[in-house]
Amino acid sequence: MHRRKAFVTGVSGQDGAYLAQFLLNKDYEVHGLVRWDSCMGKSDELARFEALGLDISRVHLHFGDLIDAQNITALIKEIQPEEIYNLAAMSQVAVSFDTPASAIEINTKGVLAVLEAVRLLDMEERVRIYQASSSEMFGSAAAPQNEETPMHPCSPYGAAKLAAYWLVKTYRDSYGIHASNGILFNHESPVRGEDFVTRKITRAVVEIEKGRCELLMLGNLDSVRDWGHARDYVAGMWAMLQQNQPGDYVLATGEAKTVREFVTRAFSHIGVRIGWRGCGIDEVGFDKKTGRTLVQVDPALFRPKDVNYLLGDASKAKAVLGWQPECYFDDLISEMMNADRQEYYNCKQNRQEDTAAFLWANRA
Repeated sequence: MHRRKAFVTGVSGQDGAYLAQFLLNKDYEVHGLVRWDSCMGKSDELARFEALGLDISRVHLHFGDLIDAQNITALIKEIQPEEIYNLAAMSQVAVSFDTPASAIEINTKGVLAVLEAVRLLDMEERVRIYQASSSEMFGSAAAPQNEETPMHPCSPYGAAKLAAYWLVKTYRDSYGIHASNGILFNHESPVRGEDFVTRKITRAVVEIEKGRCELLMLGNLDSVRDWGHARDYVAGMWAMLQQNQPGDYVLATGEAKTVREFVTRAFSHIGVRIGWRGCGIDEVGFDKKTGRTLVQVDPALFRPKDVNYLLGDASKAKAVLGWQPECYFDDLISEMMNADRQEYYNCKQNRQEDTAAFLWANRA
């Protein structure tokens, strides 16, 4: 019996790990693209597979770089996938202001490399492509945002993703490629990178709880985001490629929360009620019981231009794909907090065991 083959770029990232797990559970043969520097040791990004209880040996890993068009073409020719999920990206919005050329190079030209490979290999009728688009493309557009909302990106990242979005539509219309854009709103999980604000918050709250950190420093507390769980969103990615016709779909929870609300909810998980006083860069979050300041604003963490209000309308995905999220705001934060507390406990146990082993080995 033939096993369907999927090629996932960015397989070592949060979405890549969840998607690999999802596809393996559906008995796919999964191939993943990783950069050479994504698996340099036990604590590297591939540790996400271990965190999800996934045996990395079940994924066929290929070393390469999305912006190396020749390499991408050779890999697609070798693998002969039925489905390609392009998740690889320079994913930090704030960093894109410092490295705009890299954002364009990876997030736009990388997509072009995949589309051109399929075209040049005459695989248009045999391959279906998923492109990871982003709610950041909407930028300053009025909320709620759906597939018909005009897009006004506010960052090099958003602009690069929008260019890639239009490349997918162009190749779809010009060459008949089954290529779909998934316009995903923010989606998080316990394996989210610590350079993203959600994981930064949950990690810091646990560190504060354990006495290893004094303050959580954040930027714009008024930013509003639609936060869901990555596990739900990869199911939507797959559903797009199962349709007879390609299309573009918003995936979102339809719930909007501020960064401030995320912080408040995370602290409540450890029994701390946060109060807020001041405004702008002078705003602080404090423990209502003790009066101790736990959250401060750092002006250096503000973006040159921020997206203030993202709220998705996933009505099309629900109607056409039968997709809707299962995990919402409170449950998402609880899962992330529980995971970070457990990780802290595991690390503490490992430190204690290492200390005991050292003392035993060096006993008098």
